[in-house]
Amino acid sequence: MDMKQMAAMVAKELGVGQQQVTQTITLLDEGNTVPFIARYRKEMTGQLDEIQIRDIEERVRYLRNLHDRKEEVIRLIDEQGKLTDELSKVIQQATKLQEVEDLYRPYKQKRRTRATIAKEKGLEPLASYLVSMPESGDINKEASLYINSEKGVETAEEALQGAMDIIAEQISDDANLRKWIRHTTFQKAVLTTEQKEQEEDGKNVYQMYYSYSEPVKKLVPHRVLAVNRGEKEGILKVSLESPIEEIYRYMEKQFITKRSIAHDILVRTIEDSYKRLIAPSIEREVRAELTETAEERAIHIFSENLRNLLLQPPFKGKVVLGVDPAFRTGCKLAVVDETGKMLEVSVIYPTPPVNKVKEAAVKVKEWIEKYQVNVVAIGNGTASRETEQFIVDVLKEVKQEVFYIIVNEAGASVYSASPLAKEEFPELDVAERSAISIARRLQDPLAELVKIDPKSVGVGQYQHDVSQSRLADSLEFVVSSAVNHVGVDVNTASASLLQYVSGVNKQVATNIVKLREETGKFTSRTQLKKVPRLGAKTYEQCIGFLRVMEGKDPLDKTPIHPESYEVSHKLLKRVGIEPVDIGSEACNQKLSSISITEMSKELDIGEPTLKDIIDSLLRPGRDPRDELPKPILSQDVLQLSDLGKGMKLQGTIRNVVDFGAFVDIGLKNDGLIHISQLKKGFVKHPLDVVAVGDIVDVWVLEIDEKRQRVGLTMIEPSN
Repeated sequence: MDMKQMAAMVAKELGVGQQQVTQTITLLDEGNTVPFIARYRKEMTGQLDEIQIRDIEERVRYLRNLHDRKEEVIRLIDEQGKLTDELSKVIQQATKLQEVEDLYRPYKQKRRTRATIAKEKGLEPLASYLVSMPESGDINKEASLYINSEKGVETAEEALQGAMDIIAEQISDDANLRKWIRHTTFQKAVLTTEQKEQEEDGKNVYQMYYSYSEPVKKLVPHRVLAVNRGEKEGILKVSLESPIEEIYRYMEKQFITKRSIAHDILVRTIEDSYKRLIAPSIEREVRAELTETAEERAIHIFSENLRNLLLQPPFKGKVVLGVDPAFRTGCKLAVVDETGKMLEVSVIYPTPPVNKVKEAAVKVKEWIEKYQVNVVAIGNGTASRETEQFIVDVLKEVKQEVFYIIVNEAGASVYSASPLAKEEFPELDVAERSAISIARRLQDPLAELVKIDPKSVGVGQYQHDVSQSRLADSLEFVVSSAVNHVGVDVNTASASLLQYVSGVNKQVATNIVKLREETGKFTSRTQLKKVPRLGAKTYEQCIGFLRVMEGKDPLDKTPIHPESYEVSHKLLKRVGIEPVDIGSEACNQKLSSISITEMSKELDIGEPTLKDIIDSLLRPGRDPRDELPKPILSQDVLQLSDLGKGMKLQGTIRNVVDFGAFVDIGLKNDGLIHISQLKKGFVKHPLDVVAVGDIVDVWVLEIDEKRQRVGLTMIEPSN
């Protein structure tokens, strides 16, 4: 497949221009990264965004793999001397890997099957005789001609059975038939589940699937994954009920085309072929496709949730007291200054069974005054709400105004036990590091969360049941996208953060930090060319996303790429602005009055790039996260008993799943907004309405005190 064909196919599938696809493929093949192409090659791609570019990248990879497999299959069949022009043409026209494998199936080297054994016994001519559908004669008499003790054929019945085995395999290898059966199974089969052993599912996790059935085509992704998990754990027995009679009728119509004395034998052979050879593999393929679709959805949801979590607005310039709650082992405390530097760590025991509340209160009040703490960040793990009540009581006794917030600590323990954390704080224990991580998460969620395996951040659905390599690939793309969207201060960023910058790998990230520590802060972007292993291509890909906030050139703190510095200086000169004045009110007034169309012609630069340059000059050093609503800070605790039906509350979306969204309203457990309660009218998916981190108004719908659950709605009740 040449570039033109491939680009045309991808363009049609993704609904973009063929030239856009061609240019994008060329840029990717030249080694450019997705973030770089999306940000700095807009004229070439027609302003495709990162998601569109990644879709093109993945689709092109699939088509190239498909092309390679076609070539391989054609070569393998040709080596057997069985390749015809017609077969070669059909293989070349296939649009899916599954179609290619179906076409290759009859020629694939098989293990010894009943059919191959029958062929060894010389029964192929008898199979051909039956397939020819003779209208007269004696089948048993014909079969008796193949009795041969030396070959292990003792009777006519054995000969007939061997011939039927050969025909059954031939039928099962028919590519068109398999395609029809696969499609029909998807459209008309029903998935059924039942409980295997009652005692196996002590918590009744899979109760709704103990006796359950649903048409395959109506199965929603999260149910597929739940069923798969129940089956894997040995609790559920899962099967597909296909429209067998309809499939038999179709197969008979395809293979029995006239009246024949072999009719009954062929009918039995068709049924055997389906039950023994076709059905099991088709069911596996259908289940695999259902699982793949479900996994893609789960990965998509996880990715969207992770993106929104990473882009939570930072609490800049605040001294934070991080608290990692616990019962027996005590609550670990850590104070970090405005830059995230750890000032002091300790442990208090305000919770059962120790209950040293007074001593703990003295310590917290002492630290708040000593370090002028602005906000307390409490992890949401074990003993979180008990610790929250303690902190609320303490804050009431503090003179200055101090707020607190519950921080999602998912993955904090993973980070705390990691080699990275040990290297950063070798003298501290795991829990003390965790308290620091909790505090820093509030100050800069992105910088702290990149230190943790994305799978451990607690915003997924069935993430352990999906392809781990596919999940890791998708989440890494999301982290990279978020990091490059925000930009990175090269003088403060950790190696963990730098490694996600476009074009930068772990080694280069480590080398950047090492050079910074050896020679001091970078004062210009060009100094990064001295970093070992950061070559010309890497420099081109990464430098626009790296910021030097207090450097010699004011442009170094903007997202403007150095390749556009010359045109940026020309622009500033045309409107009478000195580079040192960018970001000032006078500068912004002049830049805002520019006609993009006229200036782009004057400077001979594309309009999208010029617009980005002007946006960057208007707000140098801008953090896009600052424009998002800040997390809700609290001063008092909320109990389940404080709630009443219809009560209005404000909360933060913590997780979005297929069936709704979980929202933190200040209770021990997050409340659930069912998909039907997100807004009036039909909602295709919760992600269309809410995202992780959104601050929303909700009303209490129902309170289940026994299970400590709260049902919420975003639809305002009518009076």
